[in-house]
Amino acid sequence: MRLNYKLWLEEEQRLFGDGPCHILELVDQLGSLRQAAAEINMSYSQAWKLINKLEKRLGFKLLNKQIGGSSGGGSELTEKGRFLTKRFSDFRKEAQVYLKKLEEKYFDQDFQQKLKKNKV
Repeated sequence: MRLNYKLWLEEEQRLFGDGPCHILELVDQLGSLRQAAAEINMSYSQAWKLINKLEKRLGFKLLNKQIGGSSGGGSELTEKGRFLTKRFSDFRKEAQVYLKKLEEKYFDQDFQQKLKKNKV
């Protein structure tokens, strides 16, 4: 038995979470939304729709995009996009540490044995 959870930011509706954060981290690493989408087996058009939807909900641009041409185009995170992605990623990493400690405190082997032996 193990704890499972999802974290996201919301404002009346879900705004930003693990999926968007991951694809933006990949764009930052790869310099391309197309390559980032391919890395997670997402279609390019689906990735574009996700980014556009996020930008509308958040009220600011996440990506600077260069269309094709001889250099092949590409994408990079805007300053706000990088700030949001880094903050969310850092928060998620820190939350995982604390949640792991809480999981060990409340759902340790002793807890699991008591459940199995009906000694609750």
